[in-house]
Amino acid sequence: MNIDFPFHFDSRGRTASTGEADHIRDMIEQFLFTNAGERVNRPDFGSGLLAKVFEPNSPELATALQFSIQAGLQRWLGDLIEVRKLEVISREGTLTIDVVYALRSTGETTSASFARETGNGI
Repeated sequence: MNIDFPFHFDSRGRTASTGEADHIRDMIEQFLFTNAGERVNRPDFGSGLLAKVFEPNSPELATALQFSIQAGLQRWLGDLIEVRKLEVISREGTLTIDVVYALRSTGETTSASFARETGNGI
């Protein structure tokens, strides 16, 4: 059973569960929006993206994040997914992360997009 994220209860009052593909997407989201030091037994887990949200938005920030996110996904989820394409786009005060990945268990290719507003958009 894969617990759905964010944690909630289903219509029967039980812990909500989800399928493997959605669970893996949830794990990618958790990696992206977790800061290093937040996880007790995994102090270096997380992309640090939220720490960058209030920095001035720039192509350099997007490029640096792209490299660090790629490395982190490979480290933490490499046994579950193969990242086929990763793009971090910095545009008008918003950072968007687009990920295309293949599930190692089935070979199914999936894409997901995550966005957060940044500082002042400069």
